[in-house]
Amino acid sequence: MNPKVNLKAKLAVFDTHWEPKVVGELNGQHVKLVKFQGTFVWHSHADQDEMFLVVSGRFVMQFRDGDVPLETGEFIIVPRGVEHCPCAEDEVHVLLFEPAGTINTGNAGGRRTVVKPERI
Repeated sequence: MNPKVNLKAKLAVFDTHWEPKVVGELNGQHVKLVKFQGTFVWHSHADQDEMFLVVSGRFVMQFRDGDVPLETGEFIIVPRGVEHCPCAEDEVHVLLFEPAGTINTGNAGGRRTVVKPERI
């Protein structure tokens, strides 16, 4: 067992946007890395909270009642049931903490849905 994870090395393994990769698991939570650029889909998760930690870059978490800009080293927790939409002008690298089994597009579905994220 090697408990150490190098985020830079893991991020170098993939180039795709909006396709989260599992890099760890603890207490029923997945630790995921994702790269994104552009605008995702508006969605919510009825039963899961999500945490987004900006590893590098910046993005805006859009909510129906206002936007929250996030920079490298900042994080936001999106409570269950809250509709949101991440948006990044330039590529951003994000670490996610969310319950295992959380579908990235939540209630929206669609072509960006990743049902079973790859483990890297």
